[in-house]
Amino acid sequence: MKGLILSGGSGRRLRPLTHTSAKQLVPIANVPILHYVVADLVGVGITDIGIVVGDTGNEVRASVGDGSRWGASVTYIDQEAPLGLAHAVKVAEGFLGDEPFAMYLGDNMFEDSLDEVVEGFDGSVAARLLLAHVDDPSSFGVAELASDGSIAALFEKPAEPPSDLALVGVYLFGPRIHEAVRAIEPSARGELEITDAIQWLLDSGETVEHRVLDGWWIDTGKKDPLLACNRLVLDRLGGDGVVVDDGAEVVDSTLVGPVVVAAGARILHSTVGPYVSVGGDCSIERSTVEHSVLMQGASVTDLDHLTASVLGREVEVSGVPGESVRVSLLLGDHSVVDVGGSGGCTDG
Repeated sequence: MKGLILSGGSGRRLRPLTHTSAKQLVPIANVPILHYVVADLVGVGITDIGIVVGDTGNEVRASVGDGSRWGASVTYIDQEAPLGLAHAVKVAEGFLGDEPFAMYLGDNMFEDSLDEVVEGFDGSVAARLLLAHVDDPSSFGVAELASDGSIAALFEKPAEPPSDLALVGVYLFGPRIHEAVRAIEPSARGELEITDAIQWLLDSGETVEHRVLDGWWIDTGKKDPLLACNRLVLDRLGGDGVVVDDGAEVVDSTLVGPVVVAAGARILHSTVGPYVSVGGDCSIERSTVEHSVLMQGASVTDLDHLTASVLGREVEVSGVPGESVRVSLLLGDHSVVDVGGSGGCTDG
């Protein structure tokens, strides 16, 4: 079985962070989301992996390389524009050939074992879908089940969802999917929808299996879900939940686990945690930081309380010594913010 990771898309919901960075490379517990996806596939024996890339392709290539660090072989496939998940399958057909494959969205993470998802799938049935119960199914592709529990129909972001079962960002396909993506037309939003391709398989009498997740699943494409995912992954840390890499410096500070601190980071006269990922070469001085992700080189100085924030690379946030202020921020790379005045909670 081959693997196909989708790492294109514009990342509109995480702007301004994704104006300068691929959304799939935003770190969770100091590891890029895309790296978790590659490791997941390799963990179930899928080592021949294609990654579909768009405008941020160079950054993705630089981060993942040839895949050898995971024991994988990675092929990059260019998608000229984000024209839908089925379009990504279409442009990857030359790489995939007639082999069964697992398609994994590069900004999704879930708790269940991928082993249970791929076990026994050999492409003799057209597809196997992964589903999860969600609170707002209108934001996702949604499955309608028949009385016998099989999938009856699929709908993309329906205004009136027939169920609360959303399509999780992992799909298994046999070779018939290539005929399906060639047969469908673009949707009203101009994309080739994978739900339409799977519906074509169903209408053609093909078997489409499904599994329903037991554990959590998060699409990390927005700030709050991304922070929720960071909390869930940090919860896996053992012991006191505090991991400080060699080369980091912590002076006269309190770390409240779970917290991870990367090499080169400096934490001085501060309180950090819970649920904070401090990236490499970050600086936190005379501040309190909780429930946040700080990417490479970000700095926080003299800030009474930073919470529920995602700071891009080389971001500088400063407050006023002795002033009580509580802020929540989403900042793109190289932003500079001086927090002061009336306080309150602000989303950047």
